Amino acid sequence: MINRIVVGAHYGLKDWIAQRATAVIMAVYSVIMGAVLLIVQPNTFEAWRGVFANGFIKFVTFIFFVSLFYHVWIGVRDIWMDYVKPTGLRLTLHVLTIAALVGYTAWAAAILWRL
Repeated sequence: MINRIVVGAHYGLKDWIAQRATAVIMAVYSVIMGAVLLIVQPNTFEAWRGVFANGFIKFVTFIFFVSLFYHVWIGVRDIWMDYVKPTGLRLTLHVLTIAALVGYTAWAAAILWRL
């Protein structure tokens, strides 16, 4: 019997499942919004504003953006881990990526609830 010592960041199945789950959430959102836009057919700013004034649409749109940004985080983090070898540079890129994605999430919330 060989005892293996598993090393590394231990990313793998959990992140693979999370990325697939976020993709499903974004796909379902796309279908919902496609149906809403086919039904409402907004052609003015006021009509678009009316679509997003609905609390359910605001909520699912925010969930879409959170899913999008988490999906991006998993992908970009893996790129930094696979291709950026200097640890300090990789850490800096991780921090900058996280800061940007958290900022984008706050920005999306501010836009959605400003309407």
